Amino acid sequence: MTDTKTSGPDQAKLDELAATDTGGRKLTGFPNRLLLGVAAAWSLFQLWIASPLPFVFGFGVFSATEARSIHLAFAVFLAFMAYPAFKRSPRERMPLPDWAMALVGAFCASYLYFFYDQLAQRPGAPILQDVIVGVIGIVLLLEACRRSLGPPLTIIALIFLIYSLAGPYMPGILAHRGVSFSGLVNHQWLTTQGVFGIALGVSTSFVFLFVLFGALLDKAGAGNYFIKVAFSLLGHYRGGPAKAAVVSSGLTGLISGSSIANTVTTGTFTIPMMKRVGFSATKAGAVEVSSSVNGQIMPPVMGAAAFLMVEYVGIPYIEVIKHAFVPAVISYIALLYIVHLEALKAGMQGLPSGNPQRPWLAKIFGFLTGLVGVMGLAAAVYYGIGWLKPALGESATWVIGAGVIAVYVLLLKLGSNYPELEVDDPNQEITQLPRTKPTVMVGLHYLLPVIVLVWCLMVERLSPGLSAFWATAFMIFIILTQRPLDALFRGRSDFAGDLKRGAHDLWEGLIDGARNMIGIGIATATAGIIVGAVAQTGVGLVLADLVETLSMGNLLLMLLLTGVLSLILGMGLPTTANYIVVSALLAPVIVQLGEQNGLIVPLIAVHLFVFYFGIMADVTPPVGLASFAAAAISGADPIRTGFQAFYYSLRTAALPFLFIFNTDLLLINVDLWHGIVIFVVATAAMLIFAAATQGFMLVKSRWYESALLLLVAFTLFRPGFWMDMVDAPYREVPPAQFEQALGEIGPRDHLMVRVDGLDAYGAPTSFVVQVPATEGASGSERLDSLGLHLMQEDGKVLVDTTDFGSQADKLGFDFDQQIVSVRIPRDQLPKELMWIPGLLLFALVVLLQRRRRAAGKSREALA
Repeated sequence: MTDTKTSGPDQAKLDELAATDTGGRKLTGFPNRLLLGVAAAWSLFQLWIASPLPFVFGFGVFSATEARSIHLAFAVFLAFMAYPAFKRSPRERMPLPDWAMALVGAFCASYLYFFYDQLAQRPGAPILQDVIVGVIGIVLLLEACRRSLGPPLTIIALIFLIYSLAGPYMPGILAHRGVSFSGLVNHQWLTTQGVFGIALGVSTSFVFLFVLFGALLDKAGAGNYFIKVAFSLLGHYRGGPAKAAVVSSGLTGLISGSSIANTVTTGTFTIPMMKRVGFSATKAGAVEVSSSVNGQIMPPVMGAAAFLMVEYVGIPYIEVIKHAFVPAVISYIALLYIVHLEALKAGMQGLPSGNPQRPWLAKIFGFLTGLVGVMGLAAAVYYGIGWLKPALGESATWVIGAGVIAVYVLLLKLGSNYPELEVDDPNQEITQLPRTKPTVMVGLHYLLPVIVLVWCLMVERLSPGLSAFWATAFMIFIILTQRPLDALFRGRSDFAGDLKRGAHDLWEGLIDGARNMIGIGIATATAGIIVGAVAQTGVGLVLADLVETLSMGNLLLMLLLTGVLSLILGMGLPTTANYIVVSALLAPVIVQLGEQNGLIVPLIAVHLFVFYFGIMADVTPPVGLASFAAAAISGADPIRTGFQAFYYSLRTAALPFLFIFNTDLLLINVDLWHGIVIFVVATAAMLIFAAATQGFMLVKSRWYESALLLLVAFTLFRPGFWMDMVDAPYREVPPAQFEQALGEIGPRDHLMVRVDGLDAYGAPTSFVVQVPATEGASGSERLDSLGLHLMQEDGKVLVDTTDFGSQADKLGFDFDQQIVSVRIPRDQLPKELMWIPGLLLFALVVLLQRRRRAAGKSREALA
């Protein structure tokens, strides 16, 4: 396939797409200074409320609601300043109506802060002033949303507002009793159930600081460092620039939660180089899009929606990271392999390496030595700090902080022995790749803030907000000091000038962080309208019935419908808003439908499912903005780039279905060694899946070989599917033996119990409950401990009562429900045995392709 359009980057289009994150206005004079000053003030405010300082000094302490109110006031004010009303609106100045809307919108948003005490004294009883402010606030929020995010989210929010008021006039199952106008405004604007709900709270508490951390890290030079390191490591391999694009986008994804920003940042350098080694413009853009979009699923700094999971699922952020780790890493490894296959198919070569030639044995030995050294250092730090903290008591924090600063200075001194990193011109041809060792060594200090962040999250178990605060505070220290110290170590110090440049970098980083947050702040607030309407009207139950009817009770079909809905909504909604809407509407339905199908689906698995498909929307034509950004750089057609990127991203679309049915991939209830085995096997399965979808492994695959490879990949991902057919995991016992069965199971086992009854609305329902082995030596003692009391009537086993607040009550047992079936676990063969026939089948495909490759080489030799 050839590209008819292969010109260079379309800078105007690129600027327009980049402006979707930060705003399209280019103000001058006082308005520009005000815009930059307010943006920097927003960043400083967020740092203040995240820090311990308000409690140390005893002032500037804000409640959660007050902080959300001020957060939204900043976002609305900056939205009207940074985003023009229409494409034809002036870019260099602000019209008077925009000034008015910015000031009035900021006041309405901060109304909850200024009148917090008065509103607290009249809950649910708004006065006329409250209603007027609420109406104006909602209207201006929707206008800010239209400007910064486009019409789709605004239209959806409007539909839900109209639905709330027009409930009695709706047809059939959509009808509800409706809400009063003042009740709607009160719920949406004056409580924490609507605009100022959980989503805006997460944006205020967590998301802003992570976005600011990423902006500061990039402003310090980490983005350029990651790109250079990736190219020095991988640029000389087949299709090397494409492999470097994948790795550099993954590294940039560690600090960036935006697909478009990631594409523009790394794609400016990687796409021209990919074209240079033989990738078509379409494929070069598609590789960059696929790797940039995956940056949002890469821990520790995932897309903003990941922080919402903390609140919606009710688990710590470290657990979200743990569950997301394996799918994210194997997805990236598979993309590297896809790029390798593309390079093999086209017979590409890499760029000339800047490293001295070394034998493979020396390379492997050097890698293993480095790996063991890093592991040893990590163990020493972990156990050393673990010993220091009790030994030093309260002064431990100061000593550890001084140690981190000492390590930072030492790394800067080490880096000063190597040439400084320069920012390359993407249009200039690269004849030699940078050498790996000097490139890695000169920027090692950039890794320290990331290590501090991960340490605070995973070892100290601090909240995401506080972890991001300490990492950002350290990042501010680095930005201010790296230039003076580096210049000092290189013997050319201009202390005042270097410090001034560092302060300028910090100022720009604070502004960039805030401008990147405008869209997220507006999106979470507007999505709060939808969530609030769902809670106020009960429309979620209606949609649940509708989707369940459309899926005919089939969980797989239900998941397909959810994925399609996420993709459709994602065409117009940013990832965060998409996740909020779909998870609020459909996540509970999937869990419920799973129970009805006898499959217990963990809530985190469903939320990650929605998250993945929301991210896929950034790729999917016709509106995938990341694809448009890549096409503006490559000069290819954006629609063709989008389709190619979607083709490359099939592995990301397949993963959510796999971890719904095999939660081992999310490391749920998995020990360390089992987790390592799962990671290795899942990686192999994903590579085989990639080879099947690309139609190429050792040579071009025949159709039946691709089919066999897909079968092998499925078997490795979900061996339990086949093992359950061969050796059933449960045996059925009569419901009358419920108590006896509960006494027989081991302490870590559970019964699978199907229950029939009526739901809270009197409709018939059937679901499956996992009943754990509670405390007790016998079945009757365990039943009492469970808080469940049964009775037999006419040969049926019925629920008599459940103890209030007991485990049985929480599991969903209720009066007069019937126990339909009881299944008790039996000793099943390890499901991993199914990997053996799968691997044998894979060996057969390899053998067939090796023979064909050998025959092809023989024919070439004879020719």
